[in-house]
Amino acid sequence: MASQQGGGNNTFSLPNPLPHDPNTHTRKPWHQRLTLPFNPSSSHDEAASAVRDREIERERENANANDLHHAQTNTNASTRTKHVAKWWKVRLFRGMVNDVRRRLPFYWSDWTDAWDYRVVPATVYMYFANILPALAFSLDMFTKTNMSYGVNEVLLASVLGSVVFAVFAAQPLVIVGVTGPITVFNYTVYDIMTPTGTNYFAFMALIGLWSLVMHWILAITNACNALKYVTRFSCDIFGFYVAFIYLQKGIQVLTRQGSTEPFYLSIVISLLVLVVGYLCGVVGSSPLFQHYVRVFIKDYGTPLTVVFFTGFVHIGRMRDVNLETLPTSKAFFPTMDRGWFIHFWDISIGDVFIAIPFAVLLTILFYFDHNVSSLIAQGTEFPLRKPAGFHWDIFLLGLTTGIAGLLGIPFPNGLIPQAPFHTSSLCVTKVITDPHEEGSSKGHLTTVISHVVEQRFSNLAQGLLTLGTMTGPLLIVLHLIPQGVLAGLFFVMGVQALEGNGITLKILFLLRDAKLTPASEPLRRIRRRGAVWGFVAIQLLGFGATFAITQTIAAVGFPIFILLLVPVRTWLLPKYFEDSELRILDAPTASPFTMISVGGNYGESEEEDGVVGSGQETAVQSGLQSGMGSDGEGVLVGGSECS
Repeated sequence: MASQQGGGNNTFSLPNPLPHDPNTHTRKPWHQRLTLPFNPSSSHDEAASAVRDREIERERENANANDLHHAQTNTNASTRTKHVAKWWKVRLFRGMVNDVRRRLPFYWSDWTDAWDYRVVPATVYMYFANILPALAFSLDMFTKTNMSYGVNEVLLASVLGSVVFAVFAAQPLVIVGVTGPITVFNYTVYDIMTPTGTNYFAFMALIGLWSLVMHWILAITNACNALKYVTRFSCDIFGFYVAFIYLQKGIQVLTRQGSTEPFYLSIVISLLVLVVGYLCGVVGSSPLFQHYVRVFIKDYGTPLTVVFFTGFVHIGRMRDVNLETLPTSKAFFPTMDRGWFIHFWDISIGDVFIAIPFAVLLTILFYFDHNVSSLIAQGTEFPLRKPAGFHWDIFLLGLTTGIAGLLGIPFPNGLIPQAPFHTSSLCVTKVITDPHEEGSSKGHLTTVISHVVEQRFSNLAQGLLTLGTMTGPLLIVLHLIPQGVLAGLFFVMGVQALEGNGITLKILFLLRDAKLTPASEPLRRIRRRGAVWGFVAIQLLGFGATFAITQTIAAVGFPIFILLLVPVRTWLLPKYFEDSELRILDAPTASPFTMISVGGNYGESEEEDGVVGSGQETAVQSGLQSGMGSDGEGVLVGGSECS
C-alpha cells in the first residue's frame, strides 16, 4: 500500500528486498478483527470504527511516505553488504559449486535436446572446422619443433578437449582444441630450452603440471569473477590478433614450398581455396537460391572446397608438379619414436623450477583465451536458455592441460573462431517482417534467430570423429592434402575472423562515405568522430604490440600484453572517452544471463549469491534477434521451458 502511495518516486526493483517499515502496515487490535455474530446491533459501530481506522492508517502512510526512499536506499545498501563479500575475503569453491548447481538440472536435457536436425550439419561442420586448422597447425609445429609434434599429437589433443568438455563442462558449446597462440608458445619454448640440452617433452610436461595447479587455484579462488571486466574492446583485439596469426601461418606454409613450380602452383591453389571458401560463406548469408540450398552451402562449403582442390591438383599438367603434402605417421602412434606417457622426472631439479614462469605465462594465456572463447561462443547475439559456468570449466581446463603434458601433446583450450562458429551452426532461424523498416521498405522480410539447439552431442561427436581420423586409412587420405590447400584454409579462417571483428567494422565505418551511411548506424550517434578514430587507434596499438612480440624470441611473454588490455579498458579509457561514447564503441561480450556465473557485467547490476537459485529457476534474456520479442527489449523465459 505504501508503494502505491509513493507513486513513481518509490519504484522497487527485484532482487533487492522491498523496504519494510513496521509502522506502515499496522495490525488491528483483536477486538476490531473479531466478528461477534451474536451482536448484530454493533454493526453500525463497527463500520464507524473501521472508517476511523482507515483514516488513521492513511495519515500514518502519508507521514511515512517521505521516508520510503531513504529506507529503500538503506535497505539495499545493507543487503549488498550482507551478500557481497569484501575483496580480501575469498569464498573458496563458491564459484565452482554455484556453476555445477546451476547447470546440473539441465544435464539430461543437454542430451535429449540433441534430437534435432541442426545437430547433424553442426557436427559435420565443426569436425572439418576443427580438424582442418589443426592439421595446418600440426604442419607448422612439425616444421618448427623438429618433428616433435605431428598430426596424431594435434588430433589427440583435440579429442581430449572435445570429450572432456562435451561430457563434463558447464559450457559444452565451447569447442576445445589446438590454437594458433599455443602453437607459438610451443615452438618458442622449444627454441629457448632445446639449445640448453633440456628434455623438451619432460619440460613441457612439467609446464602442464604446474599450470594444472595454477588453473585449479584460479578455479577454487573464484578468479573468473574478473571476467566481468572483459568487454568487446579486448576480445576484438585478441580476435584480430588470432586472425592475423592465421594469415601469417598461411604465408609461412607457402614460403616453405621453395621457389620453383611447386611454389607458384601452391600460391594459385591457396588463393583459389580462399576465393571459393569465402564465396561459400557469402552465398550462405545471401538471398540467393532457396533456403535449404543456402544452408547446405554454408554448412558444407569449406570441407567440399578442400576435397575438390585436393583432387584438382591432379588434373592435366598439374599432376607432373611435385607438391608437398601433409606429413603423417602411423595410426595412433606418436610422430617421434617414443611412448604416449612422458617421463617427466627425467629432468634436472633446476629445470623443474624454470618451468614455473613458463607455466605462469601459459596459465595467463589460457585464462584469457579460453574464457574469451567461452564469452564469444555465448555472445549477446545468441538467445541462449541454459546457464554458463566459467569457474568449473577453468578447473576442467587445468585437468586437460596436465593430462596433455603427460601425454606429450599440445595443450588444448577454447578455439577462436571455431567456438562461436559452433554456436552459430546450431542456431535455428526464421523469416519475419523487419521491424526496423519504414516507409516504402516496410514489409521487407529478414531472417532472425529463433533459438539455439543447446546440447552436448555435437561437440562429443566431432571429437569422436577426430579420433577416428587417427586410423590408418584416414591418415592416408590426409596425407593426400597438398600444403597449398592448407595455406588457403588458413587464409579462409583468417578472412572470416577479420570480417566480423569489431575493429574491422569500425574501420569500414570511418572509410565509408558519411552521406551513404545509414541513419540507423549506432556509431553515427557519437558526436566526436575523433573518438572513433582514437578508440580504433588504441585497439590497433594493442594488436600491434601483441603481434610484434610474437615475432621475437620473447614471444612466450605475449599473454601478458593480452592481459593488460583489460585494465586499460576498465580504468584508462574512461579518462579520455565519455561514458556515452564508450557505451556505443564498446559493449559487454555476453549477456547478463551468461555472466551470472561471474557476478554480472562490470557496471551493471549484479546477481547476489543469495538470490540466484538453481538452474531450473534461472531466467534467460533473449532479444529481438531471437525473434522472441517485439520491441528490442529482452523477454524472460523460464529455465524449465528449454528442456
